[in-house]
Amino acid sequence: MSEATIADLAEKLDSEGMLSHLQSFVSDLRGSFERLGSAGPSWVEELRSRSWKGVLCLGMGGSAAGGSALASLSDVQGSLPVNVHRDHGIPHWWDREHLVIATSYSGNTEETLDAVRNVISKGGCVICICSGGELAGLAELYSDVHLVLVPAGQPPRSAFGHLFGTQLSLAWNLGLFRKPSSGDLEAMLQRLQNHLEACDFTRHPQNDIAYLAAALVDRSIALIGVTELSSMVNRFVCQFNENSARFARATVMPEMNHNEIIPWGGVGPDKDPDSSQQALLLLTWKGIHERIAQRMNWFVEHLETEWAWKIECEGSSLLEAMLYSCISMDWLSCGLALLHGKDPTAIGPIVALKEHLASVKPD
Repeated sequence: MSEATIADLAEKLDSEGMLSHLQSFVSDLRGSFERLGSAGPSWVEELRSRSWKGVLCLGMGGSAAGGSALASLSDVQGSLPVNVHRDHGIPHWWDREHLVIATSYSGNTEETLDAVRNVISKGGCVICICSGGELAGLAELYSDVHLVLVPAGQPPRSAFGHLFGTQLSLAWNLGLFRKPSSGDLEAMLQRLQNHLEACDFTRHPQNDIAYLAAALVDRSIALIGVTELSSMVNRFVCQFNENSARFARATVMPEMNHNEIIPWGGVGPDKDPDSSQQALLLLTWKGIHERIAQRMNWFVEHLETEWAWKIECEGSSLLEAMLYSCISMDWLSCGLALLHGKDPTAIGPIVALKEHLASVKPD
């Protein structure tokens, strides 16, 4: 790849500034961590004093990714279970003792609005995270619906720093997770900034991200991640779908050791000849269980494809490893988009579907 190639493609194709949003990811996080202040609005303290059974996160697409990340963190270090709902309505098990966090970047996501109205009708408490829209308006109408505004003006999938950062700040302020010390938090943000700058192929056109994107152009893509990073693996697939207009499939270890390992050619006569043509991205981090590490080492040793990359998501905590992976996947998916000749912001089918649904709204 020549030094000018991917930088020239970015200048030509990135018509709506997706890469500038990627470049601001760490500063978005920093702003989100500071958005509620040291204590937060008065309603935060009131909600902190209540006895909750769990948290239900509502959202779709890029706005739901943060809820999934919260759920993964909660499994490792949380004080309450966190569940995610991506649909109309609400789960049958939900009751008013479950706090609801509804996230819609635009504030107009149909499914999320429907779910929130269901919660309100049943007397539940909702925290709305959005940049405006109908969701923000609901907070003005109901006393137990609370609002946290985030900056507007970008695609929801590029606003993860704003959205997840705000969700995480809420979780810290509500006592769901222990907040890192200011020194540890600042050190993490600086390491993430260093990683972001290393991934930025507009500044370093011959970096690892650019070369990996080039290697994926003509190959089908599979992702395998450890359980703690499953939310990031799923987000990775969505970023490939939206930014790159590429299919990608994902699975999680150790679950895949009980099924998908067979077509990868690990054992037996049922080896899939196509497995040697698959590109594989394997996401891991330093905190995995010892037995999972042994499974992963065996799997890598017996892989039949030469197109496999093990991505170590660096960091001193699961949170940092997750954010590290976000930076990597965002730059990789956008790099792949550019190499395919696609504007990474363009989402024509989603826009067309929304226009269709708007024309056929139910009575």
